[in-house]
Amino acid sequence: MKGIVLAGGNGTRLQPLTLVGSKQLAPVYDKPMVYYPLSVLMLAGIDEVLLITRPAEIELFRRLFGCGGRLGMRIDYAGQEEPRGIADAFRIGADHIAGEDCALVLGDNLFHGAELPAVLRKSARELRGCVLFGQQVAEPQRFGVAEVDSKGRLLSIEEKPERPRSHLAIPGLYFFDGTVTDIARALRPSARGELEITDVLRAYLAQGRADLVRLGAGVTWLDVGTHESLLDAGRFVRDVQRRQGTHPGCVEEVALRMGFISADACYALGAEMGDSPYGQYVMERARAHRPAPAPAVFPEE
Repeated sequence: MKGIVLAGGNGTRLQPLTLVGSKQLAPVYDKPMVYYPLSVLMLAGIDEVLLITRPAEIELFRRLFGCGGRLGMRIDYAGQEEPRGIADAFRIGADHIAGEDCALVLGDNLFHGAELPAVLRKSARELRGCVLFGQQVAEPQRFGVAEVDSKGRLLSIEEKPERPRSHLAIPGLYFFDGTVTDIARALRPSARGELEITDVLRAYLAQGRADLVRLGAGVTWLDVGTHESLLDAGRFVRDVQRRQGTHPGCVEEVALRMGFISADACYALGAEMGDSPYGQYVMERARAHRPAPAPAVFPEE
């Protein structure tokens, strides 16, 4: 499965912060925002990722991740001249997808939870067209909304409806089979001039190949698009790190857990940032992952 991180857009709701750079490079507590969605793709077992952003900001992301080799990955980059909608990512990334299954995550979405890796891998394994995720929210009219029947089967998808049919919001994380590029090419821009991800999902739904997977109470989803939500996300990460001792979005640790890199390679990455608490954490995780030395065996006298 291939991965795409969509980190484009103008970030107008976060101005003036975004006047000097990409929203997805803004700090969420102790790391850039983009670390969080990238780590989600990694937890799904994906090690080939295309990062789509504004052309002027490609070099900033490249400075952060390079070609991905240090994380045991391949990371490529592509420019999106104008924000033409989420589904535009499949047109830009058609060569990257190359007919394979793919996962798309929005660069301002944060997911965290102990159940998340298993949910992601199961959803990827059982993919039969597209998988969208759903989470119960208090104000569904702010999001895409999924309607399901009593057996959890997907019935309809609405984009920011005034009168939602359910409280199941659709986060910015989707799995698709290789036909998504053909579906995206056939789309026409919506009334607001964008290629809508909702139209892609509806095309799969019309084919009977769309499944919804609920994210349970054990998974947190944050959509970080405003100053207030950016502050909330930073507080959430800080609290998790203080209370649980784990670091959401730590790409070095995830690369180690997924077997993309060795403990020694992970330790070296942490050592480069060793003066920071983040670097210290990466080194600590690498040390904990190393196998214990075998007990000494002495010959009998």
